[in-house]
Amino acid sequence: MGGGALVIGVPQESFPGERRVALVPAAVPALVKAGGEVLVQAGAADGAGYTDAQYAEKGAQLVVLREEVFARADVVLQVLGHGANDKTGRADLPLLRRDQVLIGFLRPLGSPDTVRELAATGVSSLAVELVPRITRAQSMDALTAMSTVAGYKAVLLAAGTLPRMFPMLMTAAGTVTPARVLIVGVGVAGLQAIATARRLGAVVSAYDVRPAAREQVLSLGARFVELPLETADAEDAGGYARAQDESFYRRQRELMTRVVAESDVVITTAVVPGRKAPVLVTGEMVRGMMPGSVIVDLAAERGGNCELTRAYETVAAHGVTIIGAVNLAGTVPYHASQMYARTVTAFMLHLVKDGALRLDPGDEIARETLVTRGGEVVHPRVREALGLGPLTTDGKEA
Repeated sequence: MGGGALVIGVPQESFPGERRVALVPAAVPALVKAGGEVLVQAGAADGAGYTDAQYAEKGAQLVVLREEVFARADVVLQVLGHGANDKTGRADLPLLRRDQVLIGFLRPLGSPDTVRELAATGVSSLAVELVPRITRAQSMDALTAMSTVAGYKAVLLAAGTLPRMFPMLMTAAGTVTPARVLIVGVGVAGLQAIATARRLGAVVSAYDVRPAAREQVLSLGARFVELPLETADAEDAGGYARAQDESFYRRQRELMTRVVAESDVVITTAVVPGRKAPVLVTGEMVRGMMPGSVIVDLAAERGGNCELTRAYETVAAHGVTIIGAVNLAGTVPYHASQMYARTVTAFMLHLVKDGALRLDPGDEIARETLVTRGGEVVHPRVREALGLGPLTTDGKEA
């Protein structure tokens, strides 16, 4: 990056129906104070409920053309970059240039071939979903922020679809029994789903392969489903669920059948980074559910935790509605944008030193999120997924 202010560009998101924006007006002053100049494409935040005038008031410069944002920016901030945007993301590749920096969701482990395409542009790309889950990076954890929104919205989707009410009501017309909600996978999305379903008055149960999740479930007033399975190695060092072998999942499905049959709503959230989502709810389990029951599968984009899930679709099977929603955070764009902007601003401020963006290989946060640089795929796990050997210290393949 040359002399002058660090130019930070915010183009309008191009994924069909995406209403979020990578930076909200309130985030602009902090970046300007750090030596940045913020360019925002006009109308970029209309869908999220933020106006161009609000950006201008906070010190951002508005430009009309998307191409101009990319041409002038040293750093491009996106919510869904190429890889995470599997519909229109490829159109941005010709707009990227060598030594420019791209920050956003890139889905590097789920779509490693797109990382190779990013590398070919020469851009230094950083995937926010790879922010390490360490204490000093909590404020930069965009994945956690978006999972929170998705868990909340999943419950509202289920409540709007279920032909029953969630709370117990005692009325002159008699007593209405509460809905029974099962949350499968107690990560960030699952915990928010538990809390939201409880607020709506449902009787909530939850299951997670990690024994450590039990205490969190109980603290939210839900019942933890105990299955007699060996789960000692269910969590990796980064706090994510570890993939299990097929015999484990088969035994898990056998034990889950009764629990699923007793539930009016099942919300599944189980994903393993870089892998197809494990099937936890079979077609046979769906057949055993009461007519009118609802499944919301937050793992739909990764193949789904329910055998009958179809990504982007709502399907009916055996009288059960199965919602394969993708990008639920994008359906709450005002607050999702606000939360994303806070995390990406904290990330930027961590990387910016003396008005310039520094990618220090000695810094764990920069090192773990950097996926391409200088024409190469540099992230070890992504290189492994692509069948590439490790890089030497001079950036060449060993």
